[in-house]
Amino acid sequence: MGTGKMGFGLRCETSRSQTSFHNVCATSFVLLLFILPAAVQAQFTYTTNNGTLTITGYSGPGGEVTIPSAINGLPVASIGGWAFSVHTNLTKVTIPDSVTSIGDYAFGYCHSLTSVTIGNGVTSIGYGAFVFCRSLTGVTIPNRVTSIGDGAFAGCEGLTNFSIPNSVTNIGNGTFPNCTSLTNVILGNSVTSIGNSAFDSCRSLTSITIPNSVTSIGDYAFYWCTSLPSVTIPKSVTSIGSTAFQYCTSLTGVYFHGNAPSAGADVFHGTYDATVYYLPGTTGWGATFGGRPTALWLLQNPLILEFGPSFGVQANQFGFIISWATNASVVVEACTDLGSPFWSPVQTNTLTGGSSYFSDPQWTNYPARFYRLRWP
Repeated sequence: MGTGKMGFGLRCETSRSQTSFHNVCATSFVLLLFILPAAVQAQFTYTTNNGTLTITGYSGPGGEVTIPSAINGLPVASIGGWAFSVHTNLTKVTIPDSVTSIGDYAFGYCHSLTSVTIGNGVTSIGYGAFVFCRSLTGVTIPNRVTSIGDGAFAGCEGLTNFSIPNSVTNIGNGTFPNCTSLTNVILGNSVTSIGNSAFDSCRSLTSITIPNSVTSIGDYAFYWCTSLPSVTIPKSVTSIGSTAFQYCTSLTGVYFHGNAPSAGADVFHGTYDATVYYLPGTTGWGATFGGRPTALWLLQNPLILEFGPSFGVQANQFGFIISWATNASVVVEACTDLGSPFWSPVQTNTLTGGSSYFSDPQWTNYPARFYRLRWP
């Protein structure tokens, strides 16, 4: 068998920020404002506030609509609540970069809407903003959006894939329920919470990527996601709400990277084939979790648990837990310079029960020390 290696190290770095400059041709911009046809401008109703406009209504024929970035020389900064709602002839919408917010139910019940492109200036999407756009298949969310309101995409039966950008910090309550064609979801690495019923009844969902930033999963979050075969829960999650995975009838494996989180009632009720897997060396696990049996997670390679009270400086020693569901031996090696690495063995650890604690009392003797694992 070959030799396996995994690197791990600690170091402190400083970085110098760079400023980028974007040149705007003012002459061209003004020209674009004045050549916008008056008939197109007349299709929009709006209010004025501190030199900016809020679109409050639309009376055009529908089809493919590009919302202007300015009207009568004033920038369009927001789309008000219910502005385009129940406009059943609307098929495609492009929102300009000048817009910073989309109001509640702004495009709700636009049943023919198939595609939405959201400008890079948008930072918030309101409650039910696209609720029951049943034909909607594609949405582009820019990286400046920080919040997506409750029920924003509820009942969007045509959505198949969705990526949440890294700027978004939470998935609200009922954001994607009954998106029955949704198969794949990737959450950005700033999301800290998944709200109640966020993916309730997404019966085609087969893949969900939950980042290490998430700390809580709400009640009914994945209720009745009947096609979901497995889910990996990051170490950051500390609580899972009641019935969060109830009736996920295809679920066979739930894989936890961290210690056992708190769990509400009936978390896995109706998921009769699911097994909960956990890493050796993590804590809080019993014979069952949420009513389902537990088992050690059989990893291909050992890893360092980079969390918990056992990680880091301990009584003038640097230590961590090595996790691997096997009783094999793992050698910890160290070096002081990754630029010219010379790795020397520090300690051989036998992973009795699948884990072992390593500590290095000599770490204070070096300005920097890096560690890696080696195994047969």
